[in-house]
Amino acid sequence: MQPGTNEEQLKLLISVLLSLKDEEETRNLLSDLCTIREVQDLGQRIEVAKLLRAQMTYNDIAAATGASTATISRVNRCLIYGAGGYRTVLERMEKGDKEA
Repeated sequence: MQPGTNEEQLKLLISVLLSLKDEEETRNLLSDLCTIREVQDLGQRIEVAKLLRAQMTYNDIAAATGASTATISRVNRCLIYGAGGYRTVLERMEKGDKEA
């Protein structure tokens, strides 16, 4: 948990995210909750994580996504040392791709 994070606000956010039923509800919440730039940044980080798992180089990822090497490095640290959030969702997405 990040220093200064309000635990009750975090619990509320998690509850709200877990209540979403489909892509449309999720898209609508993101539209209301975040700026366009924030949504783009979140999507970019997930794309960076996906490309890191595919063993792409930082330079190739930067060229493909427009992410800075600082962002790529941060995502990589999370993949290696983080709480496992990226790994969990990427593995689920990979399984979904194989089942489709």
